[in-house]
Amino acid sequence: MAKYGPLEGKLVVLIGGSGFLGTHVAEELLRRGARLRIADRHPERAYRLRPLANLGQIQFARCDVRNRASLATAMNGADAAVYLVGSFNGDLVALQARGAGWAAEEAAANGAASFVYVSAIGADAESDSGYAATKGQGEELVRGSFPAATVVRPSVLFGEDDGFLNMLAGYVERLPAVPVFGATSQLQPLWVDDAAEAIANALADPQEHGGKTYEIAGPEPIKMLDLNRRIAEAQGRKRQFVPVPDSIASFFAAMPLTPMNSDQWKLLKRGSVPTGLLPGLDRLGVTAKPMGLFLHRW
Repeated sequence: MAKYGPLEGKLVVLIGGSGFLGTHVAEELLRRGARLRIADRHPERAYRLRPLANLGQIQFARCDVRNRASLATAMNGADAAVYLVGSFNGDLVALQARGAGWAAEEAAANGAASFVYVSAIGADAESDSGYAATKGQGEELVRGSFPAATVVRPSVLFGEDDGFLNMLAGYVERLPAVPVFGATSQLQPLWVDDAAEAIANALADPQEHGGKTYEIAGPEPIKMLDLNRRIAEAQGRKRQFVPVPDSIASFFAAMPLTPMNSDQWKLLKRGSVPTGLLPGLDRLGVTAKPMGLFLHRW
């Protein structure tokens, strides 16, 4: 029988595993022979993974991270776990902080060997951004319950099924003059499968990666204005791009029913590039692929 490595046959619980990153992490772990439990409020969203799994290799559990008992049930028998829950809306303390701490406690109680908390570049418990603050609080709670946990802070993730580049591409497709928010803000977009590989590598070797925090990002920083231009080029469209002044962008984000809230605007304005103070993707054994490999293909 083929050997897949240290995760073969291990039960890995993916909390929030039906989301964009979660399904890509699941695919990576299935390739490595792990057994998976997708624990999510809407696990049916990940049913498309079934054909990729061998008989008995994947299970689905309904889980609400706001409920401690629900997390305890989902984590039963776990050898490893990844906490993937992230949101810009709702009770962020419950979703990104308290739930993560509970999940880490339950993983430790079950004797799990490794735990990965997916945070974000810019996470800071003292931030004025609710998203960044609760990600930072989540890191602290996870480390308090599972000191050997690995924290992974990704930049903006992109992929064929992402919600960010595809949103920008939709504006470029429909609008002859495209407004650009945070035109000078720098991002360092990371291909989602590179992020998934990094997370799997952290799970597979807790002795090397446990207790550490990594900032993971793509190979090149790019300004928002240039990112929009590259999307237009990939589509073969000529567009006029209009940088939106920060004052107008802030007002727009504060209005209801807009595609960007005030918290997202704060994060976009600050950008998403590694600080250089923490180990990066290469230390997790992954070489980042440039965005240019994919834009024209999609």
